[in-house]
Amino acid sequence: MIFNNLDVEAYDREYEDRELVRRVAAYAAPHRARLVIIALSVLLISGLSAGVPLLLAAGVGRFDTPGATFPAMLVAGVFVAWILIWLGNYLRRRLTTRAIGDMVLSLRRDSFSATMRHDLAFHDRYAAGRIVSRITSDTQDFGQSVALVAELIGQVIEVVILAVVLLRISPRLTLIVLVWGPVVIAAAAGFRILARYVTRQGARAQADVNAKILETVGGIAVAKNFRRESTVYDEFLDVNATAYAINVRRGFALATVFPALNLLMGFGTGSVVYFGALSTIDAGITVAAWFLFLQSLERFWFPLMNLSAFWSQVQVGFAAIERVFALIDHESSVVQTGSESVERINGDIRFESVRFGYGDGTQVLPEFSLHVKPGESVALVGHTGAGKSSIARLVARFYEFQGGEILIDGRDIRSLDLGAYRRRLGVVPQTPFLFSGSVADNIRYARRDASDAEIMALAQTVGDGEWLAALPEGLATDVGERGSSLSMGQRQLVALLRVLLQKPAIFVLDEATASIDPFTEAQIQEALLLILKDSTALVIAHRLSTVRAADRIVVLDGGRIIEEGDHMALMSAGGHYRELYDTYFRHQALDYRPKPKPEPVQEPA
Repeated sequence: MIFNNLDVEAYDREYEDRELVRRVAAYAAPHRARLVIIALSVLLISGLSAGVPLLLAAGVGRFDTPGATFPAMLVAGVFVAWILIWLGNYLRRRLTTRAIGDMVLSLRRDSFSATMRHDLAFHDRYAAGRIVSRITSDTQDFGQSVALVAELIGQVIEVVILAVVLLRISPRLTLIVLVWGPVVIAAAAGFRILARYVTRQGARAQADVNAKILETVGGIAVAKNFRRESTVYDEFLDVNATAYAINVRRGFALATVFPALNLLMGFGTGSVVYFGALSTIDAGITVAAWFLFLQSLERFWFPLMNLSAFWSQVQVGFAAIERVFALIDHESSVVQTGSESVERINGDIRFESVRFGYGDGTQVLPEFSLHVKPGESVALVGHTGAGKSSIARLVARFYEFQGGEILIDGRDIRSLDLGAYRRRLGVVPQTPFLFSGSVADNIRYARRDASDAEIMALAQTVGDGEWLAALPEGLATDVGERGSSLSMGQRQLVALLRVLLQKPAIFVLDEATASIDPFTEAQIQEALLLILKDSTALVIAHRLSTVRAADRIVVLDGGRIIEEGDHMALMSAGGHYRELYDTYFRHQALDYRPKPKPEPVQEPA
């Protein structure tokens, strides 16, 4: 029941082991030279590890002769063997660590690149914390499992060498050992499905914890404002307790592998000892041979057990890497049909019978048509859910539409080079997002080559730079996480200056509804006018000053245009726009006067 309560992302996939190995091999290919040296080191270590019992048996065999002593050269040989084993292990582990680190680096680079490539619909649907967990935790788990695979190769070589040694000593006893080998391997293979399942669920539980932490830290101000810290903490305890329970069960499942295999190997060793004792009496096996067989048998069981157990532990890596590959392989819903160059954009935007709805099947724009001429500014107004933000997002190519055409300068938007097209767009969301760093760094985000002097000159064009006086260190002021050190009005100014520095051909603004003082509003309006005079603009307007500044006002309802024109014409028509004006905009007018409350009616005495 606990496992079934975990969220599963729709883009999760289950891969065959063969496909996962093939994909991982592609990441290992650039490190062939290191892998060859690692393989040689493993071969050396395995050969020496298998040879030590031979040396010891040779020494023990000398005691069959009365008065014999343990030869010094043999002692020196064992000592040298262990020194070489230590050096080989050091070299192998050093190169393995570097190779695995480089593979994890490549995996994180590719998964992060895929995350950046996915459309906004993907990020709207899936929690950021779970995506972060795939890029960080799952790639780390995979790296740890690859280290086990390197150990696995050495164990295979050692088992083969020891099997040959055991056959030379006693074919009869070796056959007894080999009979138990498939039993042990079959038992370990039985843990494979269980190990993959519990590991996959453990990763999902960890992703839930990461998502809850990320969401809580991001919204901590809201939690404190409503004094919900205890509730948020209790919610985290629930998620954390679930993750704890799942990972404990995962640990129990994986921990049963070695005890179960040890039990089987105990039966195997017991049978070998029993039949070996009979062989010593009946077949006359020497003490040295018997000693060598027991020593070799112990070394044979250990790698065989590891081979079997590692197969279950490798499933940890397979479960982790398939989550990473699922993130990388997920196909974006925004698909370009071509990559035509976009050297210049005039700003002619045309919607022709566009149909659009979100993933839940909700139809937002049914047969929507609109023509925005180059250099024209169009204000989109309407009640919540009218389709204003959807139109802006489609122009920015953040979402895929299901029918019709969107033409930019007469070319299908789906045929353009998406990166080049977006470089000619300026988009300011409703809640401006600022990155950690200074004000200047955030303005420079659109053009990394912009100089400090250019940024200062641009900042001075808005209100003669008076807004900078409110910043403790001017343009060098640190904005804090997500711009938390600045007021909403200051964030809007920084976001607008960022776009103004970019000089976009098409400007898309989802104007913020935050309450700001008239002085800041005037400065924002001044920055807007600077952008609007050189760009084609689609503005989702919430403020009267912006509506009046637009060349044309388009009134939307249910994804359809029901009115359009300038402010005065629409007011005179007395239609839906007049209703919106009285509801949303009237109180922002300079001549607005609240209606006086009616005098209470005096009842006659």
